[in-house]
Amino acid sequence: MKVKATLLSLALFLSISSAFAHALWLQTPAIGKKGQAQTVKISYAEPGETPEKVADWYSDVKEFSLWLIAPDQTKTKLSVSPANDHFTATFTPTQDGVYTLAVGHEAKDLGGTTKYQFNATATVTVGKASGKSATPNELNVALAQDKSFKVGKPVSLESVFKNTPSEKIYISVHSPSGWSRQVVTNAQGVAEFTPLWPGTYYVEGSKTEKEQGQLQGKEYKSVWRCATLTFDVAP
Repeated sequence: MKVKATLLSLALFLSISSAFAHALWLQTPAIGKKGQAQTVKISYAEPGETPEKVADWYSDVKEFSLWLIAPDQTKTKLSVSPANDHFTATFTPTQDGVYTLAVGHEAKDLGGTTKYQFNATATVTVGKASGKSATPNELNVALAQDKSFKVGKPVSLESVFKNTPSEKIYISVHSPSGWSRQVVTNAQGVAEFTPLWPGTYYVEGSKTEKEQGQLQGKEYKSVWRCATLTFDVAP
């Protein structure tokens, strides 16, 4: 019996570990135009890997809400349409400035005694206007500079936790070549890395802290949060 119990515990641990190697990702062109529809893709996967089929997404993650924050801070919930391994949504910009797309979703099922929160953002710049993206989620990771990115040029990332720049946020950076590295934010909530290859980069920040409460009638003792974004690097 002890052997069976051990194997069952191990299987449960591996299942939970596998689920949380995954994250939600929002992908959309970084530049938009007023009056032109913009498509957004929402997937659940390990960074840069093949997306999971929607039917296999962990817990109730597929019941996420996608929000659009316009440059004037108007917030709108977008309708999403399911496909085999992702969802899509569209919106049409009406203003110049920076639009922020955001998902912040707490899974209804605990991983042992840990609550899991999935956050993802993407930004769309319209016109020549520049500015900061909105930070609607509890944990956000964003690009610190408002410009294009090139191989060999440092990229600064900033993390905000509960509306405050946060240090010691561990950020994993995954390149198109399969190369990855981890950086940690400083006291100003900023971390830096230098891209070595062109293409799409996947960035995931995470934070785990002790926090007690109840979810769906079950007690939890800690909260794990992740925040993701993608961006392109030119040669």
